[in-house]
Order: sequence, then C-alpha cells, then structure tokens
Amino acid sequence: MSPQHGPRHDPLPVLGPDPSAPSAAHAPAAAPAAPAPGPILGLLPAYADEQRTAIAAARAAGRLLRRRLGGTRGAGGSRGFEVHAKGDRGDVVTDLDLAAEELIVARLQARYPADRIVSEEAGVLDHAGTDSRRTWLVDPLDGTNNIAIGLPVWSVGIALCVADDPVVGVVHDPVVGRTWSARRGAGAQGPDGPLTGPPPRPSDRLLLAWTQGYAVSRGEPRASALKSALELRARRVLQLWAPLSAWALLASGDIDGFVGYRSEYVDLPAGLLLAREAGVDVRAFDGSAFGERLGPGADLSFVAGRREVVDELLQLVAVSQ
Repeated sequence: MSPQHGPRHDPLPVLGPDPSAPSAAHAPAAAPAAPAPGPILGLLPAYADEQRTAIAAARAAGRLLRRRLGGTRGAGGSRGFEVHAKGDRGDVVTDLDLAAEELIVARLQARYPADRIVSEEAGVLDHAGTDSRRTWLVDPLDGTNNIAIGLPVWSVGIALCVADDPVVGVVHDPVVGRTWSARRGAGAQGPDGPLTGPPPRPSDRLLLAWTQGYAVSRGEPRASALKSALELRARRVLQLWAPLSAWALLASGDIDGFVGYRSEYVDLPAGLLLAREAGVDVRAFDGSAFGERLGPGADLSFVAGRREVVDELLQLVAVSQ
C-alpha cells in the first residue's frame, strides 16, 4: 500500500456533533432504505459519498448502543446485555456488538452491494459479484471489555480500503456524541474542525498510548520489555483497550504518541488514516513507512507521533528487542 496521497479536496462539512447525542430518542432501530449510487456521485470528490455513508452509519450505531445501554443495570446491579467469551485469549463479545454490527452492515450493503465487508464479529461478507478491491472494515464496538465492566471508553469504527489502502476512516464516540473522520487526500476532521496531530511538547512530558493484539500472550518478553521502556521514558502510558479512541486522541493532539504491538486488524485502517491525514508520522518497527501491506497475517506493529517522537520511540523499540 502506497503512503502517497492523491490531490487534496476540500473536506466535507459533516462532522459537527451528532445533534441527537447523547439522547437516543430520535434514532430508528433499523437502517432506512438507501438509494443506489447514481450519476450525481460523479460530481462529488473521490470517496465523499462513502465518507458520508460511514459517518451516518457509525452515528446510527452509536444511537442504537446508547439506547440499549439506557438501563444496563437491573436489580442487584445485573447487566442489561449479555457478555460471552470470544476465544481463549481474554476477548469478549456482547449482544450490543452484534446489534450495532447488523445495523452498519445493512447500511453498507444497501448502499454498496458489490463491496466486500470484513466485520469484527461476522467476519468476511462477500459473494460471487463482490469487488475484492473495495473492502469495508467494521468494528461495531471497539472497547467491548470496557463496556462489559461499565467503563465508558468505547467507540464505533468504520473504514473503507481500496486495494488494501485506507481511503475513508470514521471513529464515533457515542458516549459524548463526537465524531472524527478522514478521507484520503482531504485531511482529517474532528468535532472542532481540522485535525493537525499533537503539538510540540517537552520530551520529558510525553503522554503515550499502547495497544497489543489478543494473540500476544501474558508476559510475552518483547512486549513486556517495550512496555517497560515506554513507562520509564514517558510521563504516562495509557492502555485503553479501545485503540480507536487512542487514534482519535493522537490525531486531535491530546496525546503525543501511540505504540502498537501485533495489533488487531479490523480496527486499524480507520485510526491509521485519521492519524495520517492529521499529519502524524506512522512507522513500522524497522523504521519503514507503516501500512505497505495491511491485512490478516501482516506485521501490524507500529509507532506513531510527531517525527521527533517517532524517532525516539524507534530507539526504544530497538533497545527492547
């Protein structure tokens, strides 16, 4: 996947706060019928319709999730949703994930019936006529472990990749009704306007985030060594268990850097594009441009931040091997 971007277009003014958040009273439970793309789309900048569709789907899923969470604790503190183990590596899934996923997938399939979809819970959704070059990546609830214990750090993520290159990325936080979005070559937008990444800060005041994939075993030597090195160097290292939230913080300039070790695939392209379009430098552990090949089986370890921060993080990666 090439890191080069195409010609820039004016960003679409679509990212004001969700007018229905945090209230979910206006949200329909099902996706409305969507017309098939018509000739008018040719008048829009590249992938503008896809960006709008993804934003609308993420916000609709967010309203559904908030509505379902309106009374999550019953008598004795019982949850109003079911939590099930997913695999044997500590991941979980809830019926909230499945409901949000169904809504998003239905909207994408109605609007772009020929596109391939890879979703966190349903897996690969395609058919004989699928365009394999266009793939939607859907994480309907990034931060399921957090929501399962009542921690309000979770989001909805949707990305479109064309030939494995992210061209649209959306992160929506239903808790506060805020949306971040990027389109290749058009920059990144947040609730308060264009995103420009983290500002310069003293190197002894760095605030970093960390994520690792579920395949990383507890006490894995390299992960443990790298995390220890980061904690010794930074003011604080956040481990949110919701990587899309960390990408949004980085693109917004609220944290200085982000390190991923063998990270998960489905939620990566949306956050990666958001950071790239905000001017954030993202590198593989060997210092090369990150994202030359995204997909299952690829090495999804990265460092991200301002260039000088990335250089320092790469030094920590090297000494922790």
